[in-house]
Amino acid sequence: MTGPALALDIGGTKMLAALVEGERVLDTHRMATPANGTPGDWLAALFSEIAAWRGRYGSTGVAVTGIVDDGLWSALNARTLNIPERFALVETVANLSGAPVLAANDAQAAAWGEYRFGAGRGADMVFLTISTGIGGGIVVNGHLLGGMAGNFGQFVGGDDAQGPLEDRVSGKWIAAEAGRHQPGATAREVFAAAAGGLGWANAILDTSAGRVARLARDIQFALDPARIVIGGGIGLAPSYLDRVRQALAELPARLRPDIHAAALGEHAGIIGIADLARHNPTGGERT
Repeated sequence: MTGPALALDIGGTKMLAALVEGERVLDTHRMATPANGTPGDWLAALFSEIAAWRGRYGSTGVAVTGIVDDGLWSALNARTLNIPERFALVETVANLSGAPVLAANDAQAAAWGEYRFGAGRGADMVFLTISTGIGGGIVVNGHLLGGMAGNFGQFVGGDDAQGPLEDRVSGKWIAAEAGRHQPGATAREVFAAAAGGLGWANAILDTSAGRVARLARDIQFALDPARIVIGGGIGLAPSYLDRVRQALAELPARLRPDIHAAALGEHAGIIGIADLARHNPTGGERT
């Protein structure tokens, strides 16, 4: 399908809408994910704000945190984003957009974006996003694995395991840990404190990055991808990937994951889902 696609990225913190053609982002609109209301209310509010785009796109892709089965959206971790079970995502977005809809997990969409246009271009790869939670995607032999593949944030492992891994790594965890030292601190402020040499902040970030390094090591042993691409607001924050690489430094070269920073930044998901939607103009769900 020629022309731009409408791409939506719905996460636990923000909603991003964009008009995308290939790897070019032509226009964007961002709003915070509301704390109240239903996903239907959120989407209606978003489409109200991009009403002027109607007619400029012929397909719609929507990337969401959680899992999409048969066009129905469910949460994997309610602490990241709490939504009703099996929300009619594809039907709702189709009614609002007036165009065929393809829906997928947001990290899987970002994996595809990085594979097609970014740091994973043309290689068997695993994508990890470290942000409000942890998501992931897997591309093997040019094929994006769907379903629950790549939901590495739901792994449980390690001596200190208490619930999903993302609850012990993500930006929410970093901010919660900082509260004992600097009440009300955000993850961004923890990074600033670490850059200023504060030991407690560096210890929190080293712990988070060390857990991601162990995850990357396990992924390497399980799948042996050519590279692991890491993105997300935490993953791409200053010093974070250096901490991950340092935690992996003692591994022999053959066993050490090849870590790359995501090249598309926060646009990986919308570029990926737009590309998937444009090449599946009948709409539906990525499997």
